[in-house]
Amino acid sequence: MNPLIINNYNHFESPIIVALDFDNELEVTIFISQIEPNSCKLKIGKELFTTCGPKLVEKLVVSGFDIFLDLKYHDIPNTVYKACRAAANLGVWMLNVHASGGEEMLNRAKEAIIEAKHKPLLIAVTLLTSMDHEQLKKVGVSVNLNDYILNLANLSYKCGLDGVVCSALDAPLIKNHLAKDFLVVSPGIRINNLEDDQKRIMTPINAIKNGVDYLVIGRPITKAIKPNEVIQQILSEINQTKRAKLHE
Repeated sequence: MNPLIINNYNHFESPIIVALDFDNELEVTIFISQIEPNSCKLKIGKELFTTCGPKLVEKLVVSGFDIFLDLKYHDIPNTVYKACRAAANLGVWMLNVHASGGEEMLNRAKEAIIEAKHKPLLIAVTLLTSMDHEQLKKVGVSVNLNDYILNLANLSYKCGLDGVVCSALDAPLIKNHLAKDFLVVSPGIRINNLEDDQKRIMTPINAIKNGVDYLVIGRPITKAIKPNEVIQQILSEINQTKRAKLHE
């Protein structure tokens, strides 16, 4: 399959990040044997990292996969600095922090990446896709949801981060107010728009149309009998969408 130009970088790559929703290394090993490193990237979150640790990250990096280490660091600035430095040393492609940690924390996270030999992308979480306006009100945030997201995205941009994690619903907001090469990484991508624990969801094609650079997709791929076929089908549909947009 031909590679895709899917974001603002001057190289070819897939926009799919597969969330490894497993709790043990054996299942991960079986899964990655069915897919190709150039067809997608892989996301390691808290459960898998807590179970398997850094060695699994390093194993997947050596296997040729780009790894998004999704640990959402949120702590005092010096602790986040040290955590980001340690993550960078694992050779990951991308890692993230919580934008709500504030300016000093974001600056220290960026400092860690600048100082590291290997320099992964650093992005910030604006609002979890499990949260909506009502949930924000319950934790004492009374500002408009869009204003809240945009404020945190703008802070992340000013601190030199590469992008944000946010719902695909918010991608136009980010792209219209900040630089076009400021990345938008969106979880909550559902092939059939089925809701579960995430409220603010979208299909892959609509997410790409909204300006999302990277799509985080979990169970629709990891639970598929033939995951590589699902990945290729999504890529094919994205290709068609990109071609149609070029001819508009």
